Amino acid sequence: MFNRIKEDICNIYENDPAAKNVLEVIFCYPGLQALLVHRFSHKLYTWHIPFLPRFISYLTRIFTGIDIHPGAQIGRRCFIDHGTGIVIGETTIIGHDVLIYQQVTLGGTGKTKGKRHPTVGNHVILGAGAKILGNISIGDNVRIGAGSVVVSNVPPHSTVVGVPGRVVRQAVTKDGVLQHNRIPDPVETELEKLQKEIKELKEEVTALKK
Repeated sequence: MFNRIKEDICNIYENDPAAKNVLEVIFCYPGLQALLVHRFSHKLYTWHIPFLPRFISYLTRIFTGIDIHPGAQIGRRCFIDHGTGIVIGETTIIGHDVLIYQQVTLGGTGKTKGKRHPTVGNHVILGAGAKILGNISIGDNVRIGAGSVVVSNVPPHSTVVGVPGRVVRQAVTKDGVLQHNRIPDPVETELEKLQKEIKELKEEVTALKK
């Protein structure tokens, strides 16, 4: 258990340049606090202890602003940055080395039973305000831009932006880090393509008239 805690603290130092010392990380990072409490409540949940795991997660939400259902499975070295407004549903599965920014929702759709929340792969970045909804799979090394709404499976090594989320091929990462200020607008990109095609068609029509 202590090795896991040390690992989570070291992960924050690697991912957040604002982290100055251990005391600051332990007492001033709600993402770490919520994650540590979740690991305990999840263990109680797997032991089928009634009420207590949900009550612990409820108290954690009050103090940290992060709502993680005790049934969610979260891998190693998950870094919840800032954390306010994050919601992680009961059947969510999160892999290793995942970075989650504030206001992210890993939610379900409808009232169906069983697996109804996303499965997130390894080395994934979920940008601020991203909504990943339903029983879908997010592949390894995926980058999801801020404010994106993802409702379908995403293949590995992709970058997703927009509402609904679309896979873009432009380079919006540097050294594996998502460059939020360089994320393209897929709608604007399509409009530019249409304008270019219209211009080419006009030139062809003009040439034919001559």
